[in-house]
Amino acid sequence: MGKPAEQKTAIFSKVQKNDQWFKENASMNTSFDVGVRKLLILDREVHVYYVTGLCDSSFIIEITKVLVQINDNEVERAKLKDIVENRLIHQQVKPLKTLDDGMVSVLSGLLFVLIDGEEVGFEVDVRTYPGRSPEEADTEKVIRGARDGYTENIIINTALTRRRIRDGRFRFEIMKVGERSKLDVAIGYIKGVADPGLVKLIKDELEAIDVDGLPMADKSIEEFLVKQGINPFPMVRYTERPDTAAAHVLEGHVIIITDTSPSVIITPTTLFHHVQHAEEYRQSPSVGTFIRWIRFLGILASLFLLPLWLLFVLEPDLLPAKLQFIGPNETTNIPTVIQIFLADLGVEFLRMAAIHTPTPLATAMGLIAAALIGQIAIDVGLFVPEVILYVAIASIGSFSTPSYELAVANKMLRLFLLIFVAAFHTPGFLIATTAIILYMVRLKSLNTPYLWPFLPFNPQALWQIIIRTPVPGANPRPSIVHPQDKDRQPAKP
Repeated sequence: MGKPAEQKTAIFSKVQKNDQWFKENASMNTSFDVGVRKLLILDREVHVYYVTGLCDSSFIIEITKVLVQINDNEVERAKLKDIVENRLIHQQVKPLKTLDDGMVSVLSGLLFVLIDGEEVGFEVDVRTYPGRSPEEADTEKVIRGARDGYTENIIINTALTRRRIRDGRFRFEIMKVGERSKLDVAIGYIKGVADPGLVKLIKDELEAIDVDGLPMADKSIEEFLVKQGINPFPMVRYTERPDTAAAHVLEGHVIIITDTSPSVIITPTTLFHHVQHAEEYRQSPSVGTFIRWIRFLGILASLFLLPLWLLFVLEPDLLPAKLQFIGPNETTNIPTVIQIFLADLGVEFLRMAAIHTPTPLATAMGLIAAALIGQIAIDVGLFVPEVILYVAIASIGSFSTPSYELAVANKMLRLFLLIFVAAFHTPGFLIATTAIILYMVRLKSLNTPYLWPFLPFNPQALWQIIIRTPVPGANPRPSIVHPQDKDRQPAKP
């Protein structure tokens, strides 16, 4: 987390010593983008440190112009510090007393102003990080609703969220994580709604991170925060939609925004947070419920359809007479389970290829995969048509899963189930399914049971998951986040 406070270097009264310190510790005069503008104001040196590309040049020019004009309008040299502070025309000016803090500010895109003879400097927030404008998130599209999405700029992301929650108790607490990266991380919550214990737990976990840098930003933060290990299930929820993040904040959740990442972390979350989508709340309750049920069906198909079909192929006696048509009508030299694995992994190859294929070539790649590879594989006897059919349905179910992380976890569990079914048939399916459920029962995300409200059972909360209830009826906040204010709609007098 950087140097302890007692090891930080205090600002020298002589600006020449400060300048030398910056040359030795901030690579000034070595790195072309770390610079200083030296001014002579009332016969005293004033240094303005900056990083080219992270600062708004128009602000630097305007501030420099105003500082130079002090020579024409002021004469009291002894009050230069107060005069400079008063002339720094910006809404965010903060005094600093150590060079270490000043260097971090400069490398974060802020100005750092030092005055000869003064042991205090001024930090001016003139950041203008390079990045794109807010646009709709590719992974969370809706037919109706807002089209703005988070970007890689933490300032824009906090503004997009605060625009939807205009409450003075809505707080963003920022800290820097990483000895070398000094990554900006903001914790967002509503005081008086969010559980103070949860907020403290998250802050303590973030402050305890001891690493040189976090180039993967939010994903690295997640691994330190929930200590996931080899667990494939997502323990936090990611969103690129400000309205989704704001809805969770109002429920009592805590969000974590990291600079350089367009994804916001929502904590704590359960399994059922990963199977809901903003589209359900942009339609009427009945339509939203229908969409939710279809999505649930797709998620279950992505996990259980292939193992069940393989089980019926291996043990056709389990099928009633009217369903005896299920199963391959053709025989091949390749075992059915091998065909399923090859086809399932082939879909994964296509997914990865689509990600890395330039957009103009993606359509051609899809045509080659569907028209050539799939059909020819059937014609030469590598696959039977039923394998392709059920693998395709399972893949569509994966794509209908709102959470990409959960979709990948379900694919891994599907392969796990297929192995047990191929090895032990019906007992294997029952044992593997039971093992998965027991494993999920043991999971906790920031002390939150992963299967809540199913286990531990909460009928009211479970009903709101099964049925998309109208907003006027969804009064109590989820008890799992232990909100201080339990009601979203206070009773009228």
